Amino acid sequence: MAWSFGRRRPTTYLLGEPVDPYPAQAPEARRGRVLRITEIGEPVLHTPCRTVDEFSTPELARLIDDLFATMENAEGVGLAAPQVGVDLRVFVYDLTDDRGDRHVGHVVNPVLEVDDDAARETEDEGCLSVPGAYEPLERPGGATVRGVDQHGGPVQLTASGYLARCFIHEAQHLDGTLYWDHLSPELQADALEQRDEERPHVLAGRREIAIELGKKPADYPEAPAGGR
Repeated sequence: MAWSFGRRRPTTYLLGEPVDPYPAQAPEARRGRVLRITEIGEPVLHTPCRTVDEFSTPELARLIDDLFATMENAEGVGLAAPQVGVDLRVFVYDLTDDRGDRHVGHVVNPVLEVDDDAARETEDEGCLSVPGAYEPLERPGGATVRGVDQHGGPVQLTASGYLARCFIHEAQHLDGTLYWDHLSPELQADALEQRDEERPHVLAGRREIAIELGKKPADYPEAPAGGR
């Protein structure tokens, strides 16, 4: 018999609330389709999104399912609607933080508030819309997102560290801002060089994972659709 005094059991938080049990594959990911992820330079990524004003609709539910499935297929931790070509203020997330806790959910019409009192943190950051590229980026170490769920119910999520970085990254997508926009010209150029080198391998991996998941793979053009 093994004793585990002091050992903390990881928790899964669904929209900030602890849930037990929770499946390894989010139900939305199981239901959703794998869509093509838009790439830097495509207009939908660089334009502020529209506010969602209709809730509890099949279309909104389908979008959230597809976002989860596409995020899982690309091995991401967050994905925003413009990254699948939809200009609506919606993002999803599914990540495990440095304490081992899992955070899963979606936010509609999020309003982002960064914690200016939290220590700023510099970490390598990437984006599924710039496949294969990672650059160091300083971000606030804390953030709060306020919005609603797909049925219009209130959502408020306060985060620190990795989860805060994810919320900031995804919320900014909905304003037409990519992490790439925060980089120096030198780092921007380096990110695009990484993208050019790694993109074929990343897209091949996405195709392989989709087949393993029993999903139809997304079709990508040979060259980045955004042209950068």
